[in-house]
Amino acid sequence: MQIVYHIGANCTDDDRLLKSLLKNVDAFAAEGIKVPGPGKYRRIIRETIQNLNGAQPSPDTRDILLDTILDDEAVNRLIMSHSAFICIPNHIFEDGVFYGRADAKIAGLVSLFPDDEIEMFLGIRNPATFVPAVFKEAKHSNFAQFLSGIPLDQIRWSDVVERIRGAAPKASLTVWCNEDTPLIWSQLIREISGVDPLAKITGGFDLLASIMAPEGMKRFFDYLKSHPPATEIQKRRIIAAFLERYVIEDEVIEEFDLPGWTAEVVDHLTEAYEEDIYRISRMPGVNFIAP
Repeated sequence: MQIVYHIGANCTDDDRLLKSLLKNVDAFAAEGIKVPGPGKYRRIIRETIQNLNGAQPSPDTRDILLDTILDDEAVNRLIMSHSAFICIPNHIFEDGVFYGRADAKIAGLVSLFPDDEIEMFLGIRNPATFVPAVFKEAKHSNFAQFLSGIPLDQIRWSDVVERIRGAAPKASLTVWCNEDTPLIWSQLIREISGVDPLAKITGGFDLLASIMAPEGMKRFFDYLKSHPPATEIQKRRIIAAFLERYVIEDEVIEEFDLPGWTAEVVDHLTEAYEEDIYRISRMPGVNFIAP
C-alpha cells in the first residue's frame, strides 16, 4: 500500500489542502485512493507514536491502525495530513534546534507502516513570515525564549529536509514553497493524491479564490474558457497576471509586531530563504515543485 503523509509545515496551508482533497473523495475512491477525515487518524497516529517512545511497534500495529482508519475498506493509497505530525508550534525551536523533533517523529511515522511505500509532502515558508506566525500560534509570552537561542539567520529548511531524508531514506519526499501555492495548487492535489497529471479534479482553484477578489475570479474563469491554456506553465502565467490585478492585499500581506522585526531583518531572512530554496531544489531524493 502507498502511505502518504502531508507533514505540514506548521502555519502553511491551514488545512486548506486537506479540504481540497476531501472534495474529491468519491472520484479518488473509484481509483482506490482514500482521504479519510482527520478525526480518523490524527489522534491515533499521535498517541501510537507517543506510546512507542522510540521503540518499534508490535507486528500487529499496522493492521490495527488500518482497521481503525479505513473501516475495513480496501484501498491502494492512504492519504493523511496534519501540520503537527512532526511538531507543534511550541516546540519548533526547542533545545536550540529548528524542528529538532523531526527525526524521531518521522522515524515513528515510518515505523507504523514498515513494509509499505511511504511518501511525504512538505510545504515550507519564508522564515520572515513563518517565525512570527508560529510564535503567534504557540501563544508564547516571550519571543527570545520561544527561539531557544537560535539566531534568526541560522534557520534553514534544508537542515530539516536533510534530517527527514536521513530518518526515512526509503520514503519519497516532495517539497514546495508556501508562497507559490496559488500557482501550483492543482498540481499539489494531483501529486498528493497520485492521480494522472491531467486528471480532472475539484478544488484546483480553492486557494486562489481565497486571495482574489470575486470580480477577478469571475473574469479569470471567463478568460480560461475563451483562452484555454495549452500548458501548465501558461495557466500559471495567467494566474499570476490576474493575481497582480485582483489580489486581496489583506489576505496576502502580513504585519508583525515583534522585537527587532525590521524591514532589514525581513530582507535578510528572505535572501537567505531564497538561497536555501535553491539548495533544497538540488538535494538528492527531493522532488521540488517550483512555480
